[in-house]
Formats: sequence, C-alpha cells, structure tokens
Amino acid sequence: MRIAQKAGAALLTFLPAAAGFTQDNAATRPTFSSGYRFVEMTGEELFANVCQGCHMPDAAGAAGAGAYPSLIANRNLATSSYAVHLVVNGRRGMPAFGDMMTDGQVAAVVNYLRTHFGNSYTDAVTAKEVREARR
Repeated sequence: MRIAQKAGAALLTFLPAAAGFTQDNAATRPTFSSGYRFVEMTGEELFANVCQGCHMPDAAGAAGAGAYPSLIANRNLATSSYAVHLVVNGRRGMPAFGDMMTDGQVAAVVNYLRTHFGNSYTDAVTAKEVREARR
C-alpha cells in the first residue's frame, strides 16, 4: 500500500512537468478538451462513441445521476434545425459538441438519429446547413 501511495504521488508530480506545465503557467494552461476533435466520421460511429454513453446503445435514454432523454421515435427530431442546435450548442445537462465536431460530423450524427431508432425523418441535414446554423 505504501509503495502504491509513493508511486501515485510521484506520478502526480511528474505529469504536469511532462506536459510542460509549471506553477508559473498553471493559470493559463489549456484544459484537456481544448482543440479536441472527434475522429469518428459516420453518424453510427459518432453515436456509438459519443452519444450512447448517456442515451444508451438502444437510444432509450436513462435516469439516475441525470436525465438522459430517449431518442426513440422522438418527435423533437422532426425539425432538423432543433437537433443541429442541440448537438452544436448543448442544452441543460447535454454538453455542446460544436467545438469538437466538424459541420459534416454534426450533420452525420443528426441524420443518423433522424433515420434510426424508430425515427424516419428522411430530409437530410447538410454540412452547409450546420455551418449556417453556427452563425
């Protein structure tokens, strides 16, 4: 146990220095998510790696530490601009993913949600529409 504590303390001391951070620049250092971009490109990949952690693999949503709405046959997805706005800007407990996704990625995940899980909204969102919605 004592060895594990020493190793943990050493690691905590080493990590900031390895990342180039010192006490002098601690206040100005970026967060881990600064500039982070998802690499997944298809709507299915983005849903699996970003969305399903809260909305569940079957999109049924969950309740517990927070409320994660079901996306199954969700009438809110009928208006594509609403879905784009939520993904880009977030709402309540849902984080904004706009800085972490390209216009094409936002369009892909919105289109995936609008055509799966009992949703059949076939008017596809384009990357151009996402770009315009960001303004």
